[in-house]
Amino acid sequence: MRPMLALILLAALSGVAAAQENATPDAARLTAVIQAAFPTAPADWKPRLVPDETLRLCSAYRGNPPADVSKQIQQAEKARIEYPPDGKLLDDWKAGEKIAQSGYGLRFTDYPPRQANGGNCYACHQLTAQELSYGTLGPSLLQYGKVRSFSEAATKAVYEKIYDPEAALPCSNMPRFGASKVLTIEQIRDLVALVMSPDSPVNK
Repeated sequence: MRPMLALILLAALSGVAAAQENATPDAARLTAVIQAAFPTAPADWKPRLVPDETLRLCSAYRGNPPADVSKQIQQAEKARIEYPPDGKLLDDWKAGEKIAQSGYGLRFTDYPPRQANGGNCYACHQLTAQELSYGTLGPSLLQYGKVRSFSEAATKAVYEKIYDPEAALPCSNMPRFGASKVLTIEQIRDLVALVMSPDSPVNK
């Protein structure tokens, strides 16, 4: 299962833990079905079935919260963004391309981890003209950095968007790669380089 699909599935199942508190027969049956489907799931899966406040609000408003709630989500998620200690926001675009192509991580078959998680970016975005298979849930990022003149402000915005997209767009479909610890800060810097480096195929 790809990381984004896994996160969507877990979000859809997030009501299970809350339903268990009411102990209805339907909730018990649903829990049994999930446990049967993922018998080898490690213990750390349980917290992933419980929505945090942002997911709770986005679910409550069906992804379209009012302005005051949107502001509340943005402020909370903005506070979660961590920046590299050295202040460097982009690194190796070649490493970033590998991360963008990789869908490894967060699947029950990926435990114990045998390699670093990927971002599976091509599942939602077009990044390079050479890649023929890509999704359209997210916008095309072709020449993203070039169009924005490789500016420092745009680079910071890309870093923040990858780290925690809810800080920019509440109830975004994009996973919170940094805030959810799916990707490391170093991996995010490599993805920023893929999008923003003048040498990257994204900007050719």
